[in-house]
Amino acid sequence: MLSLRMDKKYKENITNEELNEMPVGCFMGEIVVVTDETVAENACAFLSSQKIIGFDTETRPSFTKGVTNKMALLQLSGDERAFLFRLNRMALVKPILRLLENENVLKIGAAVRDDIRGLQKFRRFTPRGFVDLQTIAPNYGIAEKSLRKLAGVVLGVKISKAQRLSNWEAQTLTEAQQRYAATDAWISREIYMKLMSED
Repeated sequence: MLSLRMDKKYKENITNEELNEMPVGCFMGEIVVVTDETVAENACAFLSSQKIIGFDTETRPSFTKGVTNKMALLQLSGDERAFLFRLNRMALVKPILRLLENENVLKIGAAVRDDIRGLQKFRRFTPRGFVDLQTIAPNYGIAEKSLRKLAGVVLGVKISKAQRLSNWEAQTLTEAQQRYAATDAWISREIYMKLMSED
């Protein structure tokens, strides 16, 4: 049987200690927070012109057993511009749905099935063009699954998780929340682009 592990360019695993020694990776481009349909339409027009975008979502954490909150944020990022759609403040409108169903725009994320399931609680759609880093990483000999560790193995950077348990339904997202959310989507795209450059 042919092994997909053609070389050992990437480490199979990485420790937290190794990760902590790496420089911080952070999205430094423009961040647009989207709360209405007009801005969403313009955002989706831009994103639809991209061939590859990063994809992620955020949900306000629940600290009560058995209670889960509805998804609050959808993040989609190009190379230099990221959009944060505040789903707790607006509907999952048709321009977003068209983008999520557009097979010509690759949407790169980690554990995308869970994110898609959460989005479909708002409105049903047929997801197309999604790529899960957890599915393709083993082809490069990488066993890690978390986005944080994939960024370390592939890009040699660490991404902050400090805002992960913050309130994503807050009236206003802080600068730190915006940067964190944009980075999570953008870094998925960066990991994918680096892996594809090896082929």
